[in-house]
Amino acid sequence: MAYSTKVSPFNYRRLTDGNIIAVSASGDYAFLQEDELTQLLNKSIKFSLERQAYLRSRFFLSAEHGNQGTKRLLLSRQAAKKETVQNGPSLHIIVPTLQCAHSCKYCQVSRSLEDKGHTISLEHLNLACDTIFQSPAKTLTVEFQGGDPLLRLDLVKHAILRISERNQSENRTVRFVIATTLHQLNEEMCSFFKQFGVFLSISIDGPAELHNKNRPTPTRDAYERTLRGIELARTHLGMHAVSALMTTTKESLLHPEAIVDEYVRLGLNDIFLRPLSSYGFAKRNQARLGYSLKDFSNFYLRGLERILYWNRQGVELREVYTSIILNKILSTFDCGYVDLQSPTGAGLGVLVYNYDGYVYPSDEARMLKETGDLSLRLGPIGTSIEDLLQSDVQKSLINASLVDETPGCQSCAYNRFCAPNPVDSQAQFHTVYAAVESTEHCQRHTWLFDTLFTKVKTADDWTMDLFYRWSRPTTAQEVL
Repeated sequence: MAYSTKVSPFNYRRLTDGNIIAVSASGDYAFLQEDELTQLLNKSIKFSLERQAYLRSRFFLSAEHGNQGTKRLLLSRQAAKKETVQNGPSLHIIVPTLQCAHSCKYCQVSRSLEDKGHTISLEHLNLACDTIFQSPAKTLTVEFQGGDPLLRLDLVKHAILRISERNQSENRTVRFVIATTLHQLNEEMCSFFKQFGVFLSISIDGPAELHNKNRPTPTRDAYERTLRGIELARTHLGMHAVSALMTTTKESLLHPEAIVDEYVRLGLNDIFLRPLSSYGFAKRNQARLGYSLKDFSNFYLRGLERILYWNRQGVELREVYTSIILNKILSTFDCGYVDLQSPTGAGLGVLVYNYDGYVYPSDEARMLKETGDLSLRLGPIGTSIEDLLQSDVQKSLINASLVDETPGCQSCAYNRFCAPNPVDSQAQFHTVYAAVESTEHCQRHTWLFDTLFTKVKTADDWTMDLFYRWSRPTTAQEVL
């Protein structure tokens, strides 16, 4: 059997615990012994028939003269990982206003309630609603962000009604999401949201003291008002109508267990242990607000252990960042997380229709605008999606995100799962073509893949069952 076998392309990496992880062109992985790696690199195959069969099934080995069925299967596996960027933009973010009652020090964009100059015009809102249907995607998520969109409920309702009416002839699957504090929520709003199946995405940074410190309001009761909003939404819209995100601040770093416990107490099923984003106003305050990857890593690992503890107690709680990485590792079908796509999901998977009358390729790209960086504008609202995606800006984003052409990515073991993030690169280095190894995005995700592969290698049956459940693609908050 050995004479008819050849080695297929793969990359590998030595983990800090000494294990060798290898990833094939299909995105399948295998842990290798040192002598096995040597055989593959030297193309001297002496594996047992059982080991050969395993490595063939994961596209590390193939028949010497090729097999059309195997080739078609490989192409199918690769295409399944690219659906997010091949089917047209499916996430459409509308920013009605930047008004917000909070004055978060790390917030990227928001303005005070008295602000009058950062609200979308009705003309631009109508054009945005119509442009959304130019995407060929069969399923469309329309998300309203801000500021707090509920402060301009009139604009949100107008958009939902216009899109829903248009969809009677378009016949797409449309999902509405509003990212909000819930402070303005009332029964009348709930009645409207229930009619159109609107989901609510909120922020809970942890227990009351931490949340109120992270998200101050003049009345100093942000946490209490958000909880009242959650109760109202669950009463009228159902338990699963509200999902939550948190932002890790310097204050958060000391309390991962308390933050996780708060999500359990509130009956939330998902928690996203996400780091502070260095965009917009948050970037200006990095010296005061920022922290190292090591600090975040310690926070994340402690938080994840607490989440695993609760799951062992029978409490269903999924860590979203972990599930994104596990989806890349364990699932054939991609969950659609925009930041890890090659070519980039910015623009190809998501478009943002901003209050200023322009379209941006991601939520982070529109945040750069708030500090004067207009380099990632795709074009005015009303420009066709075809023209937006053919713009010079979009072409640069695509070229800067191709793993097979980017030094530092070409030989990376994780290049089937990951990709450069040109928007992050622009924010950090003022160019989309920064050396990938120097970017926070690359450093953080390399660490995450190292960490999760190590956990997969040592996981018991219960943990692997949980990891496989987490890895399944969902329509929850990976894209929010």
